[in-house]
Amino acid sequence: MKVHKIIASGFGSGYSPFAPGTAGSIIGILMFYLLNYVTNLYNFSNNLILAINLFVIVFALLLGVYSIKIVHKVWEHDASKIVIDEIVGVWIAVFAMPFKWQYYLYALILFRFFDITKPLLIKKLDKMQGDWSVMLDDVLAGIYSLIVIQLLFYFKII
Repeated sequence: MKVHKIIASGFGSGYSPFAPGTAGSIIGILMFYLLNYVTNLYNFSNNLILAINLFVIVFALLLGVYSIKIVHKVWEHDASKIVIDEIVGVWIAVFAMPFKWQYYLYALILFRFFDITKPLLIKKLDKMQGDWSVMLDDVLAGIYSLIVIQLLFYFKII
């Protein structure tokens, strides 16, 4: 149970007394930046970096849902201290972006915007009950963020 609480709480960032979702998102973006810093440091190919990023996202998503399922036995549904979903969501938001800290910051801001405002289907997923719904609303917020940031990048706005 202790390991699942650590995972679900984003290594404790979910216990932040102020804006635990934002704290988890910041931890997440820093973790992903560090991962990509190391892959770039060792001159991995772009395809290998994308494969590593995708593997990490999918692994964290599946492990996160499992940990959410376990902690739901003692925590209420979608407790504020559960932030692994924010971590996975912000990783999706920055997926396949060039390695520049500015893009990571933009992805973080866009993700928090979509996660907080919950437009379109995000609100519907957020209201569902179940272990997967906790994760999927943030996955969708990450996808919306990814689409926007990729469009901004494509049209050379950023």
